[in-house]
Amino acid sequence: MQQFPDGFLWGVASAGHQIEGGNVHSDTWFAEHVRPTVFREPSGEACHGWELWREDVDLAAGMNLNSYRFSVEWARVEPAEGEFSAEALAHYAAIAGYCLARGLAPVVTFNHFTSPHWFAMRAGWLNPEAPALFARYCDRVMAAFGMRIALAVTMNEPDLPALLAWAGLPPVVRELERATLAAASDAAGVPRYRMSNVVLPEERDAICDGMTAGHRAARAAIKARRPDLPVGFALALVDDQVYGPDASLRDRKRAEVYQRWLELAREDDFIAIQNYERLYYDAERSVNPDGTPAAGGPMTGRDPASLGCCARYAHEETGVPVIVTEHGMLTDDDTERAAFIEPSLRGLRAAMADGVPVLGYHHWTLMDNFEWIFGYEGKLGLHSVDRETFARTPKPSAAVYAALVKEQRRG
Repeated sequence: MQQFPDGFLWGVASAGHQIEGGNVHSDTWFAEHVRPTVFREPSGEACHGWELWREDVDLAAGMNLNSYRFSVEWARVEPAEGEFSAEALAHYAAIAGYCLARGLAPVVTFNHFTSPHWFAMRAGWLNPEAPALFARYCDRVMAAFGMRIALAVTMNEPDLPALLAWAGLPPVVRELERATLAAASDAAGVPRYRMSNVVLPEERDAICDGMTAGHRAARAAIKARRPDLPVGFALALVDDQVYGPDASLRDRKRAEVYQRWLELAREDDFIAIQNYERLYYDAERSVNPDGTPAAGGPMTGRDPASLGCCARYAHEETGVPVIVTEHGMLTDDDTERAAFIEPSLRGLRAAMADGVPVLGYHHWTLMDNFEWIFGYEGKLGLHSVDRETFARTPKPSAAVYAALVKEQRRG
């Protein structure tokens, strides 16, 4: 594989709610415990990451990496509206500081899906005051440790609800999402309990409007504290390919799912991309790579070429540098994961050779964690986690990635 440039960020990614445990003031925690709920199981203690964060940073440093992406939990920083926790802010400041001490650039996500319970009680991103509330929280984070942050990611995958609308999910899932929000509204005693990753189809555009305004407000707040800090957001990108001569269906998907966000990213310092799969479309439907109909809707296509293609597409549409903040494989077979890393990076490097400015690569994820509605069934980690002792054990893929990075950084 061609050498990556000096200064390239090699990292792993994590998210607060998915690893910390006990995030009791968040909307997701609340929704996990209502009945019915779309969440397979509660997050509970997750990976005990709130207590074991030094060990996790050490794991990343021990893999020869120079970057660590983590998220700040808004619900911990502002557990009640207008009440900010000095303890939580100091906790996240300590993580960022320890990253720097271990030679890791802190890539910080300000909102990784989860928001405070009180925010959801006020209709979440449907609330006209939401952007200002989010910006106020971002300002407090910046005041606490903004000088320690290497890159700021305001929010994670705001395009996910639109992307899932193309995923061919069975109607029962949509019905359960609706029932979850209804149960949460009833339990909270409010008309509309709303989240950012459980979204009703008829409210999707309005929520996207709120999040668009929220990103702009957050960016302004971050820049007000530190004008030199690069700011962007993370976009979920499928490598959508065309089978045959007619690209109209693929292009309609791109317009509905990504276009608004790619246009927004043109105002930013970078676009963060998160890619896991490649899908094919003919003029009428989702198809297999050979053009045969994809029974039951779009298929998950694991193709290492997808990462480089997504980097090209994101840069072509935005004109700004790209950073990979998530990329990996959902599988119980770690040999598949290990074999997927190098060819994916080779494709990314080829895109860079063709002029796509890519700042870094973060593998999702450091360890098996809480994967939202799938609970603890989905395995994407480079380390396994004992569900009782929380001991982290490296998988072969961790060694493969560490060796690859060591060779690149030595070169």
